[in-house]
Amino acid sequence: MTDGTRRAPRMRVMTEGATVTPLELFFDLVFVYALTQVTALMAADLTWRGLGRGMLVLALLWWCWCCYAWLGNTVRADEGVVRVALFAVMATMFVVAVTIPEAFVDLPGGLSGPVVFAACYLVVRVLHLVIYWHAARGDAGLRRQLLRAALPMLGGATLLFTAALLPQQLSADPQRVGSIRTLLWVLALAIDYGGIMAIGARGWQIFSAAHWTERHGLIIIVALGESLVAIGVGVTALPISWPIIVASAFGIAVAASLWWAYFDVVAIAAERVLHRARGAERAALGRDSYTYLHLPMVAGIILLALGFKKVLAYVGDDSHHRLTDPLHGLGLLALYGGVILYLLGHVGFRLRNMGSVNWPRVAAAGLLVVLVPVADQLPALAALGLLALVCAGMVTAEVVLFGEARRALRDAFLDEHGAGAPPGR
Repeated sequence: MTDGTRRAPRMRVMTEGATVTPLELFFDLVFVYALTQVTALMAADLTWRGLGRGMLVLALLWWCWCCYAWLGNTVRADEGVVRVALFAVMATMFVVAVTIPEAFVDLPGGLSGPVVFAACYLVVRVLHLVIYWHAARGDAGLRRQLLRAALPMLGGATLLFTAALLPQQLSADPQRVGSIRTLLWVLALAIDYGGIMAIGARGWQIFSAAHWTERHGLIIIVALGESLVAIGVGVTALPISWPIIVASAFGIAVAASLWWAYFDVVAIAAERVLHRARGAERAALGRDSYTYLHLPMVAGIILLALGFKKVLAYVGDDSHHRLTDPLHGLGLLALYGGVILYLLGHVGFRLRNMGSVNWPRVAAAGLLVVLVPVADQLPALAALGLLALVCAGMVTAEVVLFGEARRALRDAFLDEHGAGAPPGR
């Protein structure tokens, strides 16, 4: 490096305090579409198989996104060759998103959907390693990590291609081929996720704690946005009615509670913990708390979006459902289970960051588990209202129980970021 700001020709290194670039926000728009595709995939096959496949696709998309979050924390995404490369990645990821409905089952005509999906995924991962390798010039430790990371990536990609080519390789019934394909996906993701954990954190670097936490906070907002989109999509072709208005209000209340749970205190406290950490400790904290433990949060929100979509179909479409019909089965489990999974992700996140347990969230998750059989007997709209009541109650309890500490943390944060003191202080 010729100075403290450049890592390689036409690449500018990230420094402490740097924030998310506009190009990274643009990059995330592709993932907005991809998340809507995941929700649609599960809604089209509302079975355990369909839910499992949706979660597998989400885990693969999440891993791609995380790869570029790490890259964007090393060199600026909007400078030089990285900018051009990210446009190519966006185009490829968009094709990945388009082929999500065919990721497991090829539709008649055209190209093989599973093969196109696997090929584009491999291109996205290889481009990441190539750009990262170039950005890591002069950093032997980081380059060693990239070489190690290439092994599980190639192993996982090989299994995905094997799964994509199964119909040409096996003369068997479609259901058996589908089961084998799903199993290969599970093995591919286990190798990729487990391989990165196995190679350790030494060598990886997080250059800006502010960028890292903001980047992941924004993807939570992207996921919450998908949950709101699901509410709107669920009633697009239906005439507006009071049940739709009430259900929409309940849905917004749930989404707002999940937003509050993340951004009111947790995001601020976690950034401070990460900012104080250094070296391999910081990299391990970023990997565990964000790369791994944010996945259940995002997955929970996507399941919630699926639940929203089903509830709105129940309360708005009186040609197929009555307003008194309960939301049985996987639709209800997605609605309540999504929030439960999100809260458990938060519990793990706090435990890894602060070494303590957030008991109100544990209690809320436990209460929702208990209430699932109750909600199963209620009309769909009432089940959604009960969920909104529990979520709002959890937020209220936290504000009351931790009021003083919460105010002190938020006041310090606002002062640090130039927002000034609140009125009356």
